[in-house]
Amino acid sequence: MGFAEKSAAAQQQIEKQFDGYLNAERIGATIKELSAKPHHISSPGGKEVAENILAKYKSWGWDAKIETYQVLFPTPKTRILEMTSPTVYKAILKEPALKEDATSGQDGQLPTYNCWSADGDVTADLVFVNYGLPSDYEALEKMGVTVKGKIVIAKYGRSWRGIKPKVAYEHGAVGCIIYSDPKDDGYTAGDVYPQGAYKNEYGVQRGSVMDMVIYPGDPLTPNIGSTPDAKRLDRKDAVTILKIPVLPIGYKDAQPLLAALSGPVAPQSWQGTLPITYHIGPGKTKVHLKLEFDWSIKPAYDVIAMIKGSEFPDEWVVRGNHHDAWVNGASDPISGQSALLEEAQAIGQLVKQGWKPKRTLVYCAWDGEEPGLMGSTEWAEDHAKELQQKAVAYINSDSYGRGFLNVEGSHAFENMMYEISKEVIDPQKNVSVYDRMKANQVINASTTKAKQEVWNKKGLSIGAMGSGSDYSTFIQHLGIPCLDIGYGGENGGGEYHSIYDSYDDFKRFKDPTFEYGVAQAKTAGRAALRLAAADVLPFDFKSLHKTINGYVTELINMTDNLRESTALENELIKTKQYELEADPTEKTVAPTIKEEVPFIDFSSLQNALAALDKSVTHVNDSWKKAIQSNTSQQSFNEALYKAEQQLLTDNGLPRRPWFKHTIYAPGFYTGYGVKTMPGVREAIEQRNWKEAQEQIAVVTNSINKLAQYLNNIP
Repeated sequence: MGFAEKSAAAQQQIEKQFDGYLNAERIGATIKELSAKPHHISSPGGKEVAENILAKYKSWGWDAKIETYQVLFPTPKTRILEMTSPTVYKAILKEPALKEDATSGQDGQLPTYNCWSADGDVTADLVFVNYGLPSDYEALEKMGVTVKGKIVIAKYGRSWRGIKPKVAYEHGAVGCIIYSDPKDDGYTAGDVYPQGAYKNEYGVQRGSVMDMVIYPGDPLTPNIGSTPDAKRLDRKDAVTILKIPVLPIGYKDAQPLLAALSGPVAPQSWQGTLPITYHIGPGKTKVHLKLEFDWSIKPAYDVIAMIKGSEFPDEWVVRGNHHDAWVNGASDPISGQSALLEEAQAIGQLVKQGWKPKRTLVYCAWDGEEPGLMGSTEWAEDHAKELQQKAVAYINSDSYGRGFLNVEGSHAFENMMYEISKEVIDPQKNVSVYDRMKANQVINASTTKAKQEVWNKKGLSIGAMGSGSDYSTFIQHLGIPCLDIGYGGENGGGEYHSIYDSYDDFKRFKDPTFEYGVAQAKTAGRAALRLAAADVLPFDFKSLHKTINGYVTELINMTDNLRESTALENELIKTKQYELEADPTEKTVAPTIKEEVPFIDFSSLQNALAALDKSVTHVNDSWKKAIQSNTSQQSFNEALYKAEQQLLTDNGLPRRPWFKHTIYAPGFYTGYGVKTMPGVREAIEQRNWKEAQEQIAVVTNSINKLAQYLNNIP
């Protein structure tokens, strides 16, 4: 797609040569090399990894440099967690070295902590809040349990970790503990490390709890790059930094705290698989949590490598994967970084053989992704105007493992990614990665009808982008078309963000032959090569229209269902039918009558979609003519890659103006998880009917703007 017949044949030959330059053994060696030491942002190991990557690019013939940003990065000075009653227990807060894991006992490891926790010294009653989601607090309210003035303990899972302390704070909690329950991440899933892949009792998931749904990157420099002379906020004014202390622990430390809880027995759906009965509290169980951090400005080293385009040097295909880890990070991020580097060396080989991309290739190794997408955000904000003029697309990856292809991104890329997925062969099953992915979807479909629908479906559906990786600033702030490409599903385990994310773990449990690293490089590399060489850029806005139309249908159905369920619930409350279902032994609070769901008018949005449908047909016809003319058309291509910027709104989303894309954003209470048409969807979910109608007008305007823009393309 995007190539005239003659140039398509040449492109297929180039891709065959590219594949021949990829080597699984070398990917494995790179993973071992780059994960040999702890290398979090600002550490000696982090700088060493950045300089190592820079040297590799230069040896392959790329024009490469390091761009350094100065960012806030807190590290722990004091970590104390202890139960003071009804018994005394002091948490270990330490992952032990293992003889089976060569790098697990190294110096320079970051302690177990949640980055962007507040400093704090609190002692309070403990309350178990399940996964710490808004719905869990609704359940607690019905049970008559409040967390105001309490410390909460929540399970990892079901949402991004930063949502848990955020919601706890909104409900008045003074501290938050997050632990991994073996039901979700431990012995219930399989043998624990080092015998198996899953989390052992000491394993702890470090991680950022920055409120990235407000904005990612350095909390002190929203909207601008963290250059040395950047104007910075006072830390107390940075809204993405938490207001309460929060600490992650393993289930070894969690069990004594949970076992000591009294109060109501937790609902069955809240029970984990520790050998205890889970209670909610509060009661006599008090804990002391004391955290103190070093809030220093630290350097972030982004490696930026370029191969200049032969015809369109000011059109950039940007490709990126971060290089910083919480500790050694063999899987996250070094597996993805090593596959990307394998692409880069193969492209270097092609250039040495005389090939030149039409468009400039920009390959990036980001620093500071783990604390909050800092390296990519600061670079993209620093180069924002240039990127909106030049960036054809940003192609992201993070980590990979054995299993199935997963693609998220701008839906105008669906057909291009479908073609690529049909050509890359799965190393385990020797069929296309598309066929294997589709077979997996059929097997996992819940009903016979659903299985049949998946089987009959033509083409590839790519997912919508939430957050949690380095694409966020490109698509959601700047409107640059994006892809996020990875493999996984058969590489499960509990090493995530722990000292056990090591080469030894990766070699045993993730991708022992490193062949999926080659599949990763073939897939993402093809996307980069095709965008760099296409005669006419392979955007298909029919797929985008179809996807947005589906989102609107979802919203209409969601509103209708909410109206019906609200009416039914209110009727049950009015007739006191809920009392028949109440357990007389449990303390419960009677539900209150909810406001009825009013009529929400989606007609303007539906009319905008009809206009978009016509404009998409027009631009597709122009696209076909451009291909048939067998010439590269710079102005036409430039118009195609800037189209997504029409879906931005100047004012951004309600209460978080940094997020400007009207179709894709992370959810305010899901974090990584996407909310499509977020302004409208979240207003309906929060029962803010006035805002829902206002946001329908905002989205309508952006779709009309896109339709008019496409109509104006000759």
